[in-house]
Amino acid sequence: MNRAFNRKKDKSWMHTPEALAKHYIAYNAKFLGNTEVEAPKGTEVVKDAVRKLKFQRHIKKSEGQKIPKVELQISIYGVKILDPKTKDVQHNCQLHRISFCADDKTDKRIFTFICKDSESNKHLCYVFDSEKCAEEITLTIGQAFDLAYKKFLESGGKDVETRKQIGGLQKRIQELETENAELKKQLQELEEQLMIAHVPPVGSVSMKLQSTDVFDMVPFSPVTPLVPSKASNGCPPPPPTTLPPDMSKDLFGAEPFDPFTCGAADFPPDIQSKLDEMQEGFKMGLTLEGTVFSLDPLDSRC
Repeated sequence: MNRAFNRKKDKSWMHTPEALAKHYIAYNAKFLGNTEVEAPKGTEVVKDAVRKLKFQRHIKKSEGQKIPKVELQISIYGVKILDPKTKDVQHNCQLHRISFCADDKTDKRIFTFICKDSESNKHLCYVFDSEKCAEEITLTIGQAFDLAYKKFLESGGKDVETRKQIGGLQKRIQELETENAELKKQLQELEEQLMIAHVPPVGSVSMKLQSTDVFDMVPFSPVTPLVPSKASNGCPPPPPTTLPPDMSKDLFGAEPFDPFTCGAADFPPDIQSKLDEMQEGFKMGLTLEGTVFSLDPLDSRC
């Protein structure tokens, strides 16, 4: 995880892994809003966003509107922004989509993070006033990101090479289809040869010992021998020879496809796309920064 400063060297993580993995850490804050930004990272990027949202809030405050209060629930599954009374989820930011997180190191109130929207794929900057605990919230998000990345690697993220395996699997399927087409062609030629060999000479009398099809042929079955069976003196013919159940090849001589031998990396396309997205997000990393947002009198208070 990328960091613009050595906070982890100065301070250890604040919560136990179990608290973020099995539960969540809750914080109360005021939500100044979110706004689109052009880049996923950068101090100047979030400074511009904070300045813009603070200006909008000052206008709304002059009109008598209060800054809405929210509850933040931080866990390895993301950062949820809820209404503190109704518990309705207003925003759900997955950790692998959060690329930058910063707090104001002067007054300890303002903190912000950049998250890639799941629907529009635009980068949105979220800004909060947290009553003197901005740094703690920033570190909590950083710890949750770190734990989520480790969990991702343990639970299947290390199989991100899946797309290579799927590509190889698709190539093998194409090879089998080509091989089967060739075997079907050979099978058709064999049936034509059997048809020609079965035509009796002119004037000869043919006896039908077995049921035949519309072409007066004994129906071909891949599980019965091609050689005629010997007379059995009125006794029922022996049962047809069946292939052993543990055969290693199918009807056309190819090894049968077994989806359970593809390994844990054989995911459906929709799950694979999510894994690729998570891998890309975690690979980008989360940058934690302490910076100064209070640059002018307008920024002194929300």
